[in-house]
Amino acid sequence: MKKDKIFLIFLVIIFVSINYNFLDSILEENFGEQREFGIVERVVDGDTIHALVNGEDWTIRLLGINTPEKGEKYSELAKEFLEKAILNKTVELRFGKEKYDRYNRVLAYIFYKGANINLNVVEEGYANFYFPSGKDIYYKEFFGAWEHCLEVGNYLCEKSRESCVELKDFNSKKEIIVLKNKCSSGVNLENWEIKDEGRKKFIFTKLVLGAGKEISIITGEGVDTQEKLYWSGQDYVWTDTGDTFFLRDSEGKLVLWKSY
Repeated sequence: MKKDKIFLIFLVIIFVSINYNFLDSILEENFGEQREFGIVERVVDGDTIHALVNGEDWTIRLLGINTPEKGEKYSELAKEFLEKAILNKTVELRFGKEKYDRYNRVLAYIFYKGANINLNVVEEGYANFYFPSGKDIYYKEFFGAWEHCLEVGNYLCEKSRESCVELKDFNSKKEIIVLKNKCSSGVNLENWEIKDEGRKKFIFTKLVLGAGKEISIITGEGVDTQEKLYWSGQDYVWTDTGDTFFLRDSEGKLVLWKSY
């Protein structure tokens, strides 16, 4: 009998040790300080709002998304979408790995009537997914929302008619992108842009990529040539925690994208 009790205690200790992180996450999710409720008082833009939480005015940056900057294409549509969805409504805030960004804004997922509003913004084509601090429990949902958006083809997910340019290489460690023109005629890349999930952007000036030719875009300083262009003013572009490469034509339509 004594041996049986000792064995049972041993099994309980093992079970608790194995499942501690799982149980801890459940406690945090349901009983910890991982969520709050607030009334949305103002929508600043497609990914930033002001909400009254516990009597305080919180500036909240929506997690998992990045919408166009003010003045850029679709920025006003993104703002209007948020206003229709949550302005003057009581919403639930769920927090991620970090609660504040470098501007001291609160980082949160916004839920209204059980729906993840951040996710809806991506699904509708007003934002790309964005996880600068690393992939969290919602990442797969946001990736799926982006793929759904591409199938529909709305706004940021509208595909370019240009099909000659392909991604020959994308080395995030060495910060090098190689594009190739696989067609028999040149492609004018003027005003095309490369962008990461966040705000970093490279815009092509006057450049025609000849038939069968390749061009490398390298982060850092250097002398531009017909084979190499340098993304100057940046120490790095592609994050170690994962990122996405987006290539858009001069009309802002999506030519290529690739995540890692």
